[in-house]
Amino acid sequence: MDTIDWTRTKAAVWRARNAHLREIRRLDPIGLDQLLGVERQKSLLCQNTERFLAGKPANNALLWGSRGTGKSSLIKALLNRYHDDGLRMIEVDKDDLVDLPDIVDDIRELPQYFVIFCDDLSFEEGESSYKPLKSVLEGSLELPPENVLIYASSNRRHLLPERMQDNDQARVHNTEIHFGDAIEEKISLSDRFGLWLSFYPISQPEYLTIVDHYFAAWEGDRKALHAEAIRFAQGRGVRSGRVARQFFNARS
Repeated sequence: MDTIDWTRTKAAVWRARNAHLREIRRLDPIGLDQLLGVERQKSLLCQNTERFLAGKPANNALLWGSRGTGKSSLIKALLNRYHDDGLRMIEVDKDDLVDLPDIVDDIRELPQYFVIFCDDLSFEEGESSYKPLKSVLEGSLELPPENVLIYASSNRRHLLPERMQDNDQARVHNTEIHFGDAIEEKISLSDRFGLWLSFYPISQPEYLTIVDHYFAAWEGDRKALHAEAIRFAQGRGVRSGRVARQFFNARS
């Protein structure tokens, strides 16, 4: 594995084909103040990250929920806020998680604090590539390193597909629910993330607030702008911060 100079490098991406980390030179400049409508999630993730950078116990984080609601942007914004405090980030694709233990081994003794960023993380029925992730999240014989956390975004709360028939094995004993093996296996992965942050579709007033943020310098008819923004969201079938940004890109 190629050596990265982490004193000057803020982030890297894992390239499995060549088994090396590639330095990211053009970072997404997204800032925490640009993310609207997710104040609770932002506050909790920042608190967790600050504890991590202070050498205190902190949790791996799973950001799950509706598409376009700021999950990935929030993780990327953390790097821009905290890189001067020693935060570094490594992006690893879901298909490359088999290499995760080796990546972690190479950084566990470094002085920087690393967030492994797994974007759009989910697994299909029969996939086993999540197993190396499970061992890194909670360790095996060796404890997980204190300078590495996993922050993942996903549209699925439990990361794995959930079927109606999975519930057939569930039973109740002395008022306690005991899940079947299929559900236990699926829940066991997401349970290793100590911090769960949920993201839901936003209301129309929240959507228009984000639109107004992007169009802060707009001097035209604000009511007409809102009507156009609503039609744009209806055409996409969803209201979200991502759609507000796309409307701004198309309209400005």
